[in-house]
Amino acid sequence: MTDFPADSILVLVDVLPSGALPKSTAGLVGAAAGVGTPVALVVTAAGEGAAAAEAVAALGAPFVLVAETDAVSSSLTVPAVDALAAAADLVRPDAILVSNSIEGRDVAGRFAARTRSALCVDVVGVSRDDEGVVANHSVYGGSYNVDAAATWGAPVITVRQGAVEARADGVASPTIDTLTVTESGKAAASIDSFAEATQASTRPELRGAGKVVSGGRGLGSQEKFVLVEQLADALGAAVGASRAAVDAGYIPQTAQVGQTGVSVSPQLYVALGISGAIQHRAGMQTAKTIVAINKDADAPIFEIADFGVVGDLFTVVPQLIAAIEAKRA
Repeated sequence: MTDFPADSILVLVDVLPSGALPKSTAGLVGAAAGVGTPVALVVTAAGEGAAAAEAVAALGAPFVLVAETDAVSSSLTVPAVDALAAAADLVRPDAILVSNSIEGRDVAGRFAARTRSALCVDVVGVSRDDEGVVANHSVYGGSYNVDAAATWGAPVITVRQGAVEARADGVASPTIDTLTVTESGKAAASIDSFAEATQASTRPELRGAGKVVSGGRGLGSQEKFVLVEQLADALGAAVGASRAAVDAGYIPQTAQVGQTGVSVSPQLYVALGISGAIQHRAGMQTAKTIVAINKDADAPIFEIADFGVVGDLFTVVPQLIAAIEAKRA
């Protein structure tokens, strides 16, 4: 078996039912490369490990461990936790990075409880000091940036999707090893059957998108919310919404950005008719550039906006779309 570097960072890679890797994988590997040497772990059904290993190596992982088991198709979470435990014993990493996806949070929590490891959730970055790996958090709706570190052992860290800009260079000749995993027999929910839902859209997925245009109650109706979609299409952005817009029925809950919705960290976040309540800010305040358009000059969203326009969005946004399209012409 391979001798792993002393500064190894173990990265658990999500694998979609199709066998593909989610877009957030690049940022996860990039975060690991910034503080050590990435060692990726892919847990797949039999016969799918090689393709997943090559894909994660192309994103910058020089070492890849492959655990193939049919249990991933019949049991939730536990097969991945078993594999992560075996990989951690083998690699002895300085930290373990996991995507802050639904599946990732479940695996991270179970693994941390099983191994009595420190757990840092929903971080927006990782760094390293003289004592080890440090998790960087944005807390209280983005009002404060705080750091956390483990006093003993390797911390388990879930990384917010889209929060890390860093990317690692692809590896042409990765070291790929097969990981032997002993099943723990821990209780797990059973999967009787599943079907992948296919949603056709030319827009980016909200979680992990580089640009997001969100609309709030200020749009006034479901029919007028189309203005958000038009600006998103002009910018090549994903569509989001505040909870108020979702509760009003303007758009499905899957588009909700905020404390009880999706957390995003895009390069550009445009807020249309959103007041900026703390619950919404908690899910988008780490965006690199925030643009707000609202007729209320006292709206809290302007407190965190990099650029703000006080005006009627039904006048401003069509002009903005026209300017964008004219520049492309």
